[in-house]
Amino acid sequence: MRLIGQSALFLAAAAAASCSKHRSPVQTKPDAAPMAAVSPGGTAKPAFASVSAGDDHTRDAKTDSAVVASTEIDVNVSLRGLAFTSVSAGAAHTCGVKTDGTVACWGDNEHGQARPPRGKFTSVSAGGGHTCGVKTDKTIACWGYKKDWNGKPLGQAKPPAGTFSSVSAGGDHTCGVRTNGRVACWGNNEYGKATPPTGAFTSVSASDDHTCGVRTDRTVVCWGNNHGQSKTPPGTFASVSGGADACSLRTDGSIACWGGVVTTPAGRFTSVSAGGGYACGVMTNGAVACWGSDSYGEAMPPSDTLASVSAGMNHWCGVRTNGNIACWGTWGNNDDGQQPPPAGPFASVSAGMNHSCGVKADGTVACWGDNECFQSAAPEGTFSAVSAGGGLTCGVMTNGSIACWGTCVDGGEVTPPAGKFTSVSAGGGHACGVRTSGSVACWGDNRDLNGKLVGQAKPPTGTFSSVSAGHWHTCGKKKDGTVACWGANKDSDGKLVGQAKPPAGTFSSVSAGDIHTCGVRTNGRIACWGDNKYGKATPPTGVFASVTAGDEYTCALNRDRVLYCWGKFWTAP
Repeated sequence: MRLIGQSALFLAAAAAASCSKHRSPVQTKPDAAPMAAVSPGGTAKPAFASVSAGDDHTRDAKTDSAVVASTEIDVNVSLRGLAFTSVSAGAAHTCGVKTDGTVACWGDNEHGQARPPRGKFTSVSAGGGHTCGVKTDKTIACWGYKKDWNGKPLGQAKPPAGTFSSVSAGGDHTCGVRTNGRVACWGNNEYGKATPPTGAFTSVSASDDHTCGVRTDRTVVCWGNNHGQSKTPPGTFASVSGGADACSLRTDGSIACWGGVVTTPAGRFTSVSAGGGYACGVMTNGAVACWGSDSYGEAMPPSDTLASVSAGMNHWCGVRTNGNIACWGTWGNNDDGQQPPPAGPFASVSAGMNHSCGVKADGTVACWGDNECFQSAAPEGTFSAVSAGGGLTCGVMTNGSIACWGTCVDGGEVTPPAGKFTSVSAGGGHACGVRTSGSVACWGDNRDLNGKLVGQAKPPTGTFSSVSAGHWHTCGKKKDGTVACWGANKDSDGKLVGQAKPPAGTFSSVSAGDIHTCGVRTNGRIACWGDNKYGKATPPTGVFASVTAGDEYTCALNRDRVLYCWGKFWTAP
């Protein structure tokens, strides 16, 4: 996530970015670069020209014109080889101005917000479900949603006539600074957020429920819903960013934040962008510092090399090369304790729905996170492998038998069959394992969410080398390298998506997610099938060593152990 994910996977594409000024999660395509180090109040290895913070994600522009994104991801366009002058992260989409002046967008396009018009632009701003940009003739063009989420016309994507020097798209309203310095706003005027004060301004930043601007005398003023954002600090400022909270860059290079994010790091900055409860800024040495809420990992991605990675429902865990575990992203505010993980060293880790388990170097299993169903209450003994599912966990003991624990499941998942196994995989409500003979045995729930018999626990005959249990379907790699899948082939609404219909060819591994599946082909390329919402089944190019499919996202390690992720990690990972 950097990013890619709530972790940190750096995506290369291009730019010297602008700022997104409202709350939202992000979208990115990991076609480009690897994970880099960014920590709250700390520094990043690459140098950046600017940073753009969404609600639960961050997007940066490196000095070499590479775009970096953090946290959630949703990708419908490849950014490889594109060079940008600015970038803006919206609610679930991102847009950037390329060096030729045209605009490229990627991510959620439900309302056309990621489908920019033709023409040359000087800047672009991605909002909630709409996008606006300043064209080279200084007029404004907007595209995307023009209503509120109940379908009421608002007009946030219907700009007024005239010439502008800048524009900022908020959640459901937009504001721009005219060339005469006056601010004009359009769209939803709830809380008076689209009713700017009189006077001349140099910049404006529209958020969800409020707006802030820098006057020509360098003071800051905010209007709209006052959760503390409108109580601006004294002093002179170069720029302002009104996220869920508000932060501003003082003329001396220091940062001032008010609203929810009030503790800021020391040092001198060149830009700042406020997101949903956190903020990020580019320091004068080109490093990125983030501070504030890290509930979803948006402010602290892991920074080192991983030996393996496992995607849970809404959090990830990976084994570092030193044997310690890194986990990032949570469902909500880490209420189930998915992080921090226990001290290592570990040989492997498996992230489940709201809990994780790992095999330690001594063969014992440690689990952490949600334990409502005792799925984190690992038994004594030594194990060669462990798999965390929904309300259950299963592991292969060193004697080859299977042990399962967890009680919030139907169908008897906690009573595995007798015999010797080489591997096991726990799904949403069922589990499957590969016997030493190569046959697959499954146990547990054999129905979908609606109670319909779909057969995820009824494996085909044949000889397998591995198996992966998803939510309501299962896939396995046969000894000949081909993949076989069984179980649900539709989503919960009955729509055919094809998660249990693998492509032809030979694979080295396969991973079944919620309603999509991905596998690494024997040539190292990744193939995905099933639901492609948020681009989770559209893998990047390149040669990979492993892949893991989650709920609405997918992650993979290339052969250099660099982490790539794509799709959307809800409002967390």
